[in-house]
Amino acid sequence: MFAALPFPDLSPDVFSIDLFGRSFALRWYALAYIAGVIIGWRIAVAAVRRVMLWPGNQPPTAADDVEDLMTWIILGVIAGGRLGYVLFYKPAEYLSRPLDILKVWEGGMSFHGGFLGVVVAILLWSRLGKRPLGSVADMIAIATPPGLFLGRIANFINAELWGRETTAPWGVYFPGQAAESCSSLVMLCARHPSQLYEAALEGLLLGALLLWLAFHRGLLRRRWLATGTFFAGYALARMFVELFRQPDAQFVTDGNPLGLLVQAGNLGLTAGQVYSLPMLAVGLWLIWRARRA
Repeated sequence: MFAALPFPDLSPDVFSIDLFGRSFALRWYALAYIAGVIIGWRIAVAAVRRVMLWPGNQPPTAADDVEDLMTWIILGVIAGGRLGYVLFYKPAEYLSRPLDILKVWEGGMSFHGGFLGVVVAILLWSRLGKRPLGSVADMIAIATPPGLFLGRIANFINAELWGRETTAPWGVYFPGQAAESCSSLVMLCARHPSQLYEAALEGLLLGALLLWLAFHRGLLRRRWLATGTFFAGYALARMFVELFRQPDAQFVTDGNPLGLLVQAGNLGLTAGQVYSLPMLAVGLWLIWRARRA
């Protein structure tokens, strides 16, 4: 057996208490959502208070209104993330038991679905308030990466969405029968900690780049440029990490990874890469459009 790292002794619960004969727990994943929203809210407020960052020195909204937008976004994330998971991954299963769609506490959220939910929320909020859509989208784009970072850290703590088998010395022995099942004859599989790769790329690197460009290089003065940079940056990061991430279990049948949806010779695209391609295309188009304006 080659050298690798044991999975740390981590509980998915921050704490749990028993009340009235029932157990209630605060999970790291829920805490990551809460902290991500709070950090994003403060970044957005800091940005709109610096009027010189925006086109014509006009922020898209007042600082006091950002909190209202965050409420819309939270609803968009929950509704879109859940419906995206249902439609993208397990439509037949949930159509046979439609009431299970409401059981979000049992898990099952899709980033791409949550992303579409946020898009709808921003569109409605901007339209109802007669605010410049491009600048509102840019404000949210620079505020989003901290939430992505924390969400991927929570995925690691939950020992979910782990990577493919690896012999790298930083491979991790994740718990659970599915993670421990090997294609080779070794007793245990070390796997890429792909959640941490995503946290570093989607959260730290992309977030630091967007904040530096926004607060020091005038990124927000061209509407849609920050949004396009976020779209393209996230899509590229996700497509790269998919090279190390295990294809989603719902795309695996009889040992064949149906997550490899597109075959081109020996090069395959996973489901995550396929879903990211439209995001990449839109991001590049927005960057081109913003720079020509």
